[in-house]
Amino acid sequence: MKKRILSVVLSMAMVMPILAGCGATKAEVATTEATEATATEEAPEAEEAETAEVATEEKAPVTLKTVSMFGGTDPNAPIYEEINKNFMAENAYITVEDNSQVSDEEWKATVAADFSVGNEPDVLQFFTDATANTIIATDKFVTMDEIKAEYPEYAKDTLDAAMAAVTNTDGVSRAVPTTGYWEGLYCNKDLFDQYGLELPTDWASLTEAISVFNENDIIPIACSLNNVPHYWIEFLMLYAAGEEGYKTVPETAPQDWVTGLNTFKTLRDLGAFPEDTDTVDDAYVGQLFKDKKAAMQLDGSWYLGGVTETDNTVVIPFPGIENQKAATGALVGGMSSGFYITKKAWEDPDKRDAAVKFVMAHTNKESVQKYWNGNGQAACAVDPIDGMSPLALSGLDYSSKATSISAPTDSRIDPEAYKVIVAGIVKVSTGELSAEDLLNEALKINAARK
Repeated sequence: MKKRILSVVLSMAMVMPILAGCGATKAEVATTEATEATATEEAPEAEEAETAEVATEEKAPVTLKTVSMFGGTDPNAPIYEEINKNFMAENAYITVEDNSQVSDEEWKATVAADFSVGNEPDVLQFFTDATANTIIATDKFVTMDEIKAEYPEYAKDTLDAAMAAVTNTDGVSRAVPTTGYWEGLYCNKDLFDQYGLELPTDWASLTEAISVFNENDIIPIACSLNNVPHYWIEFLMLYAAGEEGYKTVPETAPQDWVTGLNTFKTLRDLGAFPEDTDTVDDAYVGQLFKDKKAAMQLDGSWYLGGVTETDNTVVIPFPGIENQKAATGALVGGMSSGFYITKKAWEDPDKRDAAVKFVMAHTNKESVQKYWNGNGQAACAVDPIDGMSPLALSGLDYSSKATSISAPTDSRIDPEAYKVIVAGIVKVSTGELSAEDLLNEALKINAARK
């Protein structure tokens, strides 16, 4: 009997641990299962993070040598430096060795000298017009076509008109721009409203406005033909000749250029300009516009900052002329610099990718927005900034919708030749000198000074 009792006791002692295990609470079981599940779920994320870390570690360190004109006292210098700092923080394996300076003549000469002796940087921000011809001739830049063939997203935010504007003089695209300037027609909208006029959109509505303003003793167009007829020279020739005809510099006066300059006489005969347009200066007529004594003024984006009555002043596209060849919305402006990648960087597999990333960091919409900051022409479709006036907003709308951007004539012909054209506008407007003779004289000088 005792043996039987002892047997039962031993059996119970052996079973108790098992029962204790089976008797774990539901909460304890749930906690255990959750912990195991979490560990299982987190495993792939941990593996991905570890893989990313290894991938970063595997990237070879890259030192990118860069040069730009955003140095010294240039207002864009702080923005450039900030973007570089953020770029290196996001790409820890890339070190940017930058040597940027203000773009004076000494700096331009230094850049050209470096290219001539094989000391060019990996990325260069430089001019794209004739100023760049010397270094373009060294054949040390990669073309946009080559870059985009491997990196389709390169310059994806840049407007087509902006890219076209920075094509080099040999017709090849190599650089990606950030900002520039525009020229447009400023209008005192309140004067147009007062006399029941629509803002001019073509030659007919422009001439109608000139007629109505004359009848009401308002100067239609603030312009000094004696001092600064430049803006009208450019737009009249552009719209008469079309974009390509305007940009091509011939040896003798083309009929389209002649037609454009002859429009000065047409406008003068219509009474478009101040009566003393031959003697007053640009500052004087600019004040006439600001004082609401003149309805329109053709000027650059820099003029916008000096207009105090910004609620009733707008910038609009050039209305055009009769039988124009330029597309509506074609503007005269300057977007003559951009970021280049050199073959030295492109032919190095590690530097190639780093250089592309660097340029994209400076030319994406976010960066262009910072460079632009409400002033001039942006190379991307930027957003309005807080506190922009109605005038500034109209300038943004105008420049963003540009169908083409053409540089002024003085960027293509010799300065002395251009001076001849400017000096002869008064006589062309009065009929004393033919536009054809004036242009032939200037083009002859241009050819002789090449």
